[in-house]
Amino acid sequence: MTVTTVPGRLHSWDISTGVDGPGTRFVAFLAGCPLRCLYCQNPDTWHMRDGTGTTAGAVLRQAEQFAAFVHVAGGGMTVSGGEPLLQPRFVEALFTGARGLGLHTALDTAGGLGARACDALLDVTDLVLLDIKAWDPARYRRLTGGEVAPTLAFARRLAARGTPIWVRYVLVPGLTDDPSEVDGVARFAASLGVVERVDVLPFHRLGAPKYERLGIPFPLRGTPPPDTALVDRVREQFRSAGLAAS
Repeated sequence: MTVTTVPGRLHSWDISTGVDGPGTRFVAFLAGCPLRCLYCQNPDTWHMRDGTGTTAGAVLRQAEQFAAFVHVAGGGMTVSGGEPLLQPRFVEALFTGARGLGLHTALDTAGGLGARACDALLDVTDLVLLDIKAWDPARYRRLTGGEVAPTLAFARRLAARGTPIWVRYVLVPGLTDDPSEVDGVARFAASLGVVERVDVLPFHRLGAPKYERLGIPFPLRGTPPPDTALVDRVREQFRSAGLAAS
């Protein structure tokens, strides 16, 4: 099977700047996710059936239309989700093709399925955008329905390979704002030696209409976004650990 014929389930794609890796990016959102994060803004990506069957070649032909512009803008291709590591062979094919177009590659993942990322996939991955959603295992389980240990193991594996990481931390009042929680993530990230930056992402409720359309209750409908003082405090905690935070 050649790279172009590798099948996958694509939810959607977009062009973005400044939020999915460096520069302007062609972002492929894959369908399917094993987590059910309380703050998830994209419940329409949870199931593989939410995507459209395609091939890596078809997605790459779409990306090629923007390749020159994206390259000049210092960007590349990001594969996101859902959880892209539900489809590791598809991701590897997309990144192999993106490299052939001269594009930087970034994997946006929660890391829980990191064991599915073979060395060949990581060999064509320039950057990992790693969502560390919580530090305490019980809190992580309550927040996502999953376990944090596989994410931490994946981060250590990336560090051993020297793969750059951008940590993403969603700040939710009453859930992920506890100082000890932030300190745990900050200390761990600082210990890896490959974390280039931490993006503190303030919780918002913009995805609530999707839940309504799908007939699913939005668990955090009554939770307010964090105020500026809280966001600043959390960013400063990461900076105090020696990390660049924004």
